[in-house]
Amino acid sequence: MEKLLTLRGLGITLLLTLFAANGIATSSNCDQIIGTWMGSEKNIVVQVYKDGDSFKASIVWFDDSDDKSKPMDTRLDYKNPDKSLRTRKVLGMQVLKNLEYNTSSNSWENGVIYDAKNGHEWNSCASIDKEGILKVTGYWHFKFIGKSIKFNRISSSDRLLTSR
Repeated sequence: MEKLLTLRGLGITLLLTLFAANGIATSSNCDQIIGTWMGSEKNIVVQVYKDGDSFKASIVWFDDSDDKSKPMDTRLDYKNPDKSLRTRKVLGMQVLKNLEYNTSSNSWENGVIYDAKNGHEWNSCASIDKEGILKVTGYWHFKFIGKSIKFNRISSSDRLLTSR
């Protein structure tokens, strides 16, 4: 009887360990989106971070070569439909919010992405492919009619190249 209780205790311990390991794996998959990412066209860098159970992203650099009279750190969100937000700086602005990790699809869903070029918000989702490319899709109700942007992860030394 004592051996049976010991074996049962060992079995319960193994099950708990497996569940904990699965939780750790899910958490690490969930957090793999965290980091600094450069758009495939090399015109924007965003920082993705976790806030509670969801993920957000802010602009940390963008190509301002279209108008050298307006440096990156002076550009404002002047196309925002909310007049009270038109004086906020684009640099440092949050452009992605509410992304939630979906374990069954290994993707991030139910987010909202903001396009400062036109002042519109869109539904969004994201995934990371086998090559480590982050694909963020903005869409209106239906993903298949959305627009996707691809990002490559960059290191802090790569980020120095974008700073001025």
